[in-house]
Amino acid sequence: MIRVLIADDHKIVRDGLKGILATTGDIECAGEAAGGDEALALVRANDYDVALIDMSMPGLSGIDLVKRLRAEKPKLRLLVLSMHGEHQYAARALKAGASGYLTKDSASEQLLGAIRKVAAGGVHISEAAAASIVSQQKASHEALSDREFEVMRLLVEGLGPTEIGERLHLSVKTVSTHKTRILEKLNLGSTAELVRYAMENKLL
Repeated sequence: MIRVLIADDHKIVRDGLKGILATTGDIECAGEAAGGDEALALVRANDYDVALIDMSMPGLSGIDLVKRLRAEKPKLRLLVLSMHGEHQYAARALKAGASGYLTKDSASEQLLGAIRKVAAGGVHISEAAAASIVSQQKASHEALSDREFEVMRLLVEGLGPTEIGERLHLSVKTVSTHKTRILEKLNLGSTAELVRYAMENKLL
């Protein structure tokens, strides 16, 4: 039996995922968490085969959560389930230690297949994402740190330094420093140019 931990801040999503797992005879929901900190505590206290992680949760989330879970339980297989397109985050999630990446619009058969694949030691990623990763490796934004990439994504979404600071638990000064470095690394002069760059590289 594949023991799965479901981590998602929306109860309706967790219930839906549990319903999908319940249709199988070889996969069970062995725990659920509504946030990253709760997921980390459960992983420390219990043994799971696969952790199904939402990329955007309150508190500890995203790439930081993947790294922490990987550090706590190196043998735990991590499957990221996200509303963000694969070309945005798949490469970074895998680099941080995830075993697979799946978008929330995937069919339930794909989800179950991905869980079984990563539990068996494999890596799950779509062909389109794999091709995107290869092309992205040559792009300038690959030089950004994970935190800078996160700040860039929120800047492009239209958030200001104060809002970004609140979202990522950073000071406004730190966010401004990240913004300056992002523009330098990408050789851009303004947020408007950053938005255009993001659109051209399909980062939106």
